[in-house]
Amino acid sequence: MGDLDLTGLNEHERRNREEWNADAPQWVAGAEAAWASEAPYWGIWQVPEAQLDVLPPVAGLDVVELGCGTAYWSAWLARRGARPVGIDLSEAQLDTARAMQARHASTFPLLHASAEQVPLPDAGFDLAFSEYGASLWCDPYVWIPEAHRLLRDGGLLIFLTNGVLAVLTAPDSDEPAGDTLLRDVFGMHRVEWPNADPRSVEFHLPHGEMMALLRATGFEVEALHELRAPDGDPDEIRFFIRRGWAHRWPSEEIWVARKRATAAA
Repeated sequence: MGDLDLTGLNEHERRNREEWNADAPQWVAGAEAAWASEAPYWGIWQVPEAQLDVLPPVAGLDVVELGCGTAYWSAWLARRGARPVGIDLSEAQLDTARAMQARHASTFPLLHASAEQVPLPDAGFDLAFSEYGASLWCDPYVWIPEAHRLLRDGGLLIFLTNGVLAVLTAPDSDEPAGDTLLRDVFGMHRVEWPNADPRSVEFHLPHGEMMALLRATGFEVEALHELRAPDGDPDEIRFFIRRGWAHRWPSEEIWVARKRATAAA
């Protein structure tokens, strides 16, 4: 497998790589906890997969994780019998992933590359996956067609990202999301947070545009799971969301889409 051509990165790829390399030490503890967990969970509220039942049986499937970070999801999938390949733009995050592999005696390929330009052949995977990786930090009009290219006919695309309401109600300050709409739905795409650390570039689409993009790319949407935070202290804040807020409104969402079979020549 090839490695990342830094000269070929666009502006937001360069910024995101730089920021995630600098921020990687902050994610080591989370990687250690996730890799140590036998059961997969989703998002910042760690909603158990056993409760949501999003994943299909993955034993024997070829999986590409787009923006794998510390690769705990690839590790969980490998334990279920999948053959994952983790791809990430940040070499520092991949260093943590490799350290976790060594600690847990887990071996699967980790590729230093952008999910917007993956140096792998067409139709090599049964499942393309992203949890706050490509789904958040890459342009959906680029990475979703790239995921489509990587999938075999009938393959699944599963990704988690911020809920639309969370983005619309999050202020530019360090305050958490509230109950007032602060952004326009129309024109949503590239989002930058002036006071954020890291100063990276995010991408968000409203549901209608995401649905249209997936269908135009060649996917059929099978599910949209809007996640609810479990019971707990309503004033607890994780990132920019209060638990009480996320118990009322979805702070995260999971999309499931299947690649349509291409017509025979």
